[in-house]
Order: sequence, then C-alpha cells, then structure tokens
Amino acid sequence: MKTFFNLIQEVQKQSKCHHCGGCVTFCSAINYGALKFDDTGKPVYADVEKCIECGICYMICPEISELDGEIKKRADWSAPIGRVIGTSVAKAKDSGIRERGTDGGVVTAILLHLLDTGRINGAIVSKNTETGRVPWLATSRQDILDSAGTHFEASHGMANFADEYSTFSPSIKALKEMRKEGIEKIAFVGTPCQINTIRKMEAMGIVPADSIEFCFGLFCAGNFIFHDKEFHQIEDKYDFEYKDIESINIKDNFIINLKSGDQKIIPIAELDIIKREACKLCGDFSAEYSDISFGGIGAKKGYTTIITRNPLGRAVLAESFEKVLDTYKYEDDSKYATRAEDAVLKASRLKKEKAAENLAAIEKNGVSVIG
Repeated sequence: MKTFFNLIQEVQKQSKCHHCGGCVTFCSAINYGALKFDDTGKPVYADVEKCIECGICYMICPEISELDGEIKKRADWSAPIGRVIGTSVAKAKDSGIRERGTDGGVVTAILLHLLDTGRINGAIVSKNTETGRVPWLATSRQDILDSAGTHFEASHGMANFADEYSTFSPSIKALKEMRKEGIEKIAFVGTPCQINTIRKMEAMGIVPADSIEFCFGLFCAGNFIFHDKEFHQIEDKYDFEYKDIESINIKDNFIINLKSGDQKIIPIAELDIIKREACKLCGDFSAEYSDISFGGIGAKKGYTTIITRNPLGRAVLAESFEKVLDTYKYEDDSKYATRAEDAVLKASRLKKEKAAENLAAIEKNGVSVIG
C-alpha cells in the first residue's frame, strides 16, 4: 500500500503537487491528524506517527492514476475534453451581480439561486484577502457576493500583496469547515485538479465529498503566482505596475485591467515564468469531470462560456436560464456558442500538448523543473 511518503517521492519531488488540499482535508476530516499544510500551502506530515498508512491520500491525488478509469466511467468521459451535452454563452440577469462578478457573474448567479431555493445551504468558493485568494465556505447570500470577482483594492494592503497573491485558491481546504458547521448540501466551485480530487473521493465513498451536491469547474490555464522577480519582467515588458491593477481576467489571453481604465493584454504563453510548475504538467483546461464548466474564453466581455456535462448540470442550467441568467441571443449570432466551444477545444488541445511535452522532458531528463 502506497502512502503519503510515496506522494512526496512521486508527486512533490517531481514538482507535480497542485496544492489542491485533498490529502490533508481527508486526513483532517477523519481526525487522523497525520498531515497539515506548511506556510506555502504544501501538504506535509504534521505527525508521521499518526499516519495509519491507509493509502487514501495517495489514491485521491489528481496526479495519481489509480482511480482514473473509475472516475472516467462515472463521468461518462470521452475524448477530447470529456462529456459535452451542450455549450452556451450567458450572463447574469441582475446587473449588480454582473458588476461584482467575473465574465458576467454567471457562477455567482447560479450559486445564489441554488441557495435561495434550498438546493444548497453552502458553497465552497474562494475570495480575495490581503494574502491572496483563500478557500471560503459561503453560507449566506452576502458571503457568495463577497467571493465574486477578482478585484484588487488598495485598502487591502496592496503594498504587501504582490508577493503573496495567486490566481489559485486550494478550496478543498474549506471542506473541513463544512463539517464543523454541520452543512450537508454543498456546491463546490474549483479548478480541474480540485474537481478531479473530489471525484476520486466520491468514487471511494469517503468524507467529506459525500455532502457535495454540485461540482462547478472553472476553465484553468494554470495557477499564476506573482513573485517580485518574475512578475517584474512582465511589468517591464508591458509598461505597468502591480499597484495599478484593478482586476484580472483570463479569456483567450491574460487581461489586466488598470485603475486608469487601460487594459494590458498578455498572451497566456508568456506567463510560464509565473506559472506553478505542477500546472505545466496538467492537461485539463476545461474541468472535464465537473457537472458544469465555466470560463471567459470564447465569450465577449461580460459573458461566460458554459459547458454542460451531465443531466444534473443540464437541469441546473435550464432552471437558471429561466430565473437568473440571460443567454446570448441566437438571433444575434447563430454561431456564437459553436465558436465558443471551438475556443475551449483549442485551448484544451494546446494545454494537453504542452503537458505531454513537459512530462516527456521529465521522463527523458529526470528533472523536476520545467523550462
């Protein structure tokens, strides 16, 4: 039986750890207490003597393939980007939600609707803080609204923010809080690696994934971390300063909105210098195991591209279109959703190709750091 020790050897030392938090969350939820997060968010031993060597942390890791066949079967997965039963482009009906959210506030609108109708009593999301995006168990309308968007405010300690801010939040950590609060009907919003871990937990029938009613996946080009040395190269090339950023959005390109109203459009490929190494080995762009996948790519400003993947997701989306979402009108452009799906397919193909190339380099050269 392989254990956390093997995860260290096979995943962490190969720079494949996504810091998704699944291994620590499971260990904490069962009260084993063998694992914890260090100051950087990396899973480490809290007390090796408490490890019972059950092997579950190893099997639910998104970088370990033991359960891949099972979760593909459960998701009715098919190439090239998983099951797709529909693609649409939409925005929130409520203008206030659109203004607070990213890409039209679609995910926020759906979460609020599910909460208002009693389908969930909480949502695991992420929100901006002085130390970056953090996992957040939202249990009220205000909590969900507070988590919307990716805006930066000077009052939130911008002078000290640049070293810490990340486009990623290890939201699986918030599953622990769910148990403490006694919340049993949850919507989980996360990146592909996080969704992968949740599905593996579900396949094994282990807590705390048994309380997750909906998995909403976010398109993910990678986790970008803004450290001084690397990010200064981006600042110099595109002539802006971090302190002047109002918000960030990722569509076909990396879009930086400045407080002056100007935009800086940066090709995703140029951001490899600030991308987490594990993300360079991940081939899932579109959250292929989610109920519904969301992102800005392929949609114009103020709209979200939505991929529905199963009957549960289709039912939620149909109700949301009736109550809280406005779809991009077919009569305005009958090919708009098709082009959006093509954009997702292209981004997915490129990410898979790059991941395969980087993995091959590791196998050939025996190195853990990707250039």
